[in-house]
Amino acid sequence: MNALRQRLSALVALVALAGCDFAGAGNPPVALPAPARDLPREAAAGPQVAVFAGGCFWGVEAVFEHVRGVRDVVSGYAGGDAASAHYRTVATGRTGHAEAVRVVYDPGQISYGQLLQVFFSVAHDPTQRDRQTPDVGPQYRSQIFTTSAEQRRVAEAYIAQLTAARAFAQPIATRVEPLTRFYPAEAHHQDYLRRHPDAPYIVRYDAPKLVHLQQLLPALYRGD
Repeated sequence: MNALRQRLSALVALVALAGCDFAGAGNPPVALPAPARDLPREAAAGPQVAVFAGGCFWGVEAVFEHVRGVRDVVSGYAGGDAASAHYRTVATGRTGHAEAVRVVYDPGQISYGQLLQVFFSVAHDPTQRDRQTPDVGPQYRSQIFTTSAEQRRVAEAYIAQLTAARAFAQPIATRVEPLTRFYPAEAHHQDYLRRHPDAPYIVRYDAPKLVHLQQLLPALYRGD
């Protein structure tokens, strides 16, 4: 275990001893079944892109950076136009943007469906509508921005699968829509957890996600 993982684990343990609820309002993280419908894992296809929105992009980015087969993760904005793709403007909740992450992955090592499994299991609470824990507004909505018709079919089928299985106590609020454009966020938002592991928000809401990823989906977890 490297220094950062040791530090994060220690911080999470301290928060647990203090009696804090990591998940905040909503459902606790849970290991969900893999999608029954998925895209084929094809190394020859080359790197592929998936875009997810699930609340503050700091934690969602950190989760996918620790997923096996992921090559790159960028925090940014999706759903609005270029003129409004700036943090302070997006924060008004009136731009149509969601805080999102662009995940570049190797389909020879991990499938799109497995990324969805991570997204719904530990990256966020998909039952919260237009919010995640303390962050409220449509910019924090749960949304999958698909880059192909095949991705959309897999995402919608997985939501239907989880709904039929009653995987959550409340209805899934995740929206599925085609991606139009993705706009990278400002530089100081990139790799935020890695650069600020002691920040109170990170300790309270995001560091536990990495622990949950390792505990609940160990086959998909990788260290730094």
